[in-house]
Amino acid sequence: MIVRDLATAEQSNRRVVSPDGNWESTRMLLKDDNMGFSFHITTIYKYADFGMHYQNHLESVYCISGEGEVETVPEGKKYPIKPGTLYILDKNDKHILRAFEEMQMACVFNPPLNGKEVHNADGAYELSAEAVTA
Repeated sequence: MIVRDLATAEQSNRRVVSPDGNWESTRMLLKDDNMGFSFHITTIYKYADFGMHYQNHLESVYCISGEGEVETVPEGKKYPIKPGTLYILDKNDKHILRAFEEMQMACVFNPPLNGKEVHNADGAYELSAEAVTA
């Protein structure tokens, strides 16, 4: 059994802050945990507006708090995000995420992340990122 608490993980190297200042993510479950997926609590900062394209991962995102929207690219279809909303990037969907206020999200990635990933120039996470230790 694996047991972790968010407050402790936030004070460790499991907390990753994006270099562009749009988000921070505490990686609660990672590849080295051997579950076949990773689980993160991610905060999207107020007024963040950025594109992503997870070419190497599938992701599901559940909004715990805050409001914003996700927009499909290139279609331009916008979906509101509020507490209780789940969106699933099941086709490596290229998208734009906008936070109208700070949002806290629960995110699941398949394949699992190693832990230190940040978005590359295409808005994706690389498969070969460094692993978190501890």
